[in-house]
Amino acid sequence: MGVWVDHLRMIIQMNDSKLRTIEQIELFLSGNIEVAFSMQGDDPARYAHISRVLKRLDYPQRNKRERGVVLRYLQHTSGYSRSQITRLVTHWRANRLAAVPLLKHYRAPAAPFKRKYLAIDIELLVEVDKANENVCGPATAHLLKRAYQEYGDERYVRLATLSVSHLYNLRKSAGYRSKRAHFTKTHPVCNPIGVRKAPRPHGKAGFIRVDSVHQGDLDGVKGVYHITCVDEVSQWQVQSCVQGISEAFLLPVLTLVMAQFPFEILGFHSDNGSEYINTNVAKLLEKLRIAQTKSRARQSNDNALAESKNASVVRKHMGYSHIPQKYAEPINLFYQQSFNPWLNLHRPCLFATEIVSPKGKIVKRYKHKDVKTPLECLVLLDKQNLVTFKTSATLTALLVQSKQMTDLAAAQQMQRAKSNLFKSFAKQKRQA
Repeated sequence: MGVWVDHLRMIIQMNDSKLRTIEQIELFLSGNIEVAFSMQGDDPARYAHISRVLKRLDYPQRNKRERGVVLRYLQHTSGYSRSQITRLVTHWRANRLAAVPLLKHYRAPAAPFKRKYLAIDIELLVEVDKANENVCGPATAHLLKRAYQEYGDERYVRLATLSVSHLYNLRKSAGYRSKRAHFTKTHPVCNPIGVRKAPRPHGKAGFIRVDSVHQGDLDGVKGVYHITCVDEVSQWQVQSCVQGISEAFLLPVLTLVMAQFPFEILGFHSDNGSEYINTNVAKLLEKLRIAQTKSRARQSNDNALAESKNASVVRKHMGYSHIPQKYAEPINLFYQQSFNPWLNLHRPCLFATEIVSPKGKIVKRYKHKDVKTPLECLVLLDKQNLVTFKTSATLTALLVQSKQMTDLAAAQQMQRAKSNLFKSFAKQKRQA
């Protein structure tokens, strides 16, 4: 045999007549050198090789494992794919009793198909579409027909018989698209609801920031949504939960959330999501005389306070796992009875001190002396007349409520309530 070697690849003309057992073929296939045979460019030679191997190894009498070894050997030596080898073996088995050899029954066409519509036709179609601003297919086909039959323009002799369905095929062709590129500029969304600006509370409580947190999907089914509402100045926070972000669920919860704030709400700021920027929410806020604002484009810090509470409060305590929508009501009850009182009466928050740098930039610094609970912040704001309490909630009542248990006892009570909440989820899941 002749051998030509190039690194680890060999092209070999070989006599494989001595490979008569499956064990010998397996030893051949287990070799580490990549082997390619010179017959790979000659289909008749490959067909003859396949026939010889199948006959010599008595392929029809082999079991499934041995047949797999033979097929791998033929794939390796012939250069054909596994599917093509399988088709050829099937054809050989069907005709082996009649002694019909494997033959190549297909060939490339002698000449390519003749094009009916030429490049000049594509240019004429582009010209018609540009002039008529891409009217529908039937109208365009009628225009092409009239150009030849009514006005005698010989250039449209082929396009006059163009069908509507093939007209759309020509419009999708590369030649058409290279000459007829149409771009539509994205129109900015102009929603008149809300003012696009960051609210300026000037140190006064009552300007709340709102954001939503989704509690994961499971098999395409949405989980509950947590609604985070936090006052920008005092960081008084009210958490709530809804089954879905729609007006039917959101409006009652927003009314409940606003009722839990002990002071008057003056501003309502959110991102540009449709769950907050809609006519029903706007009517509710207008009825309560609350100014509605929304985040500005390319100003990621406009709603940063609510976003930070999502991470430091909601995700830390509720996690990331999927919670089915049917549990929104017990979560809301947990928030209202245990979680929100602990957040505002016993959980400390960091408050920033704004410092003006020599360059005139406002820099925020978080100092140890500025750590306090939202209730302690309300006490300081009340001394400066920067908070207006509701008639149903006084500062004295809040202070009395905060003294009923220590910060540690309140946190432990909240943790027990949260543990019971998640245990109820697991219990209902087991019962189901």
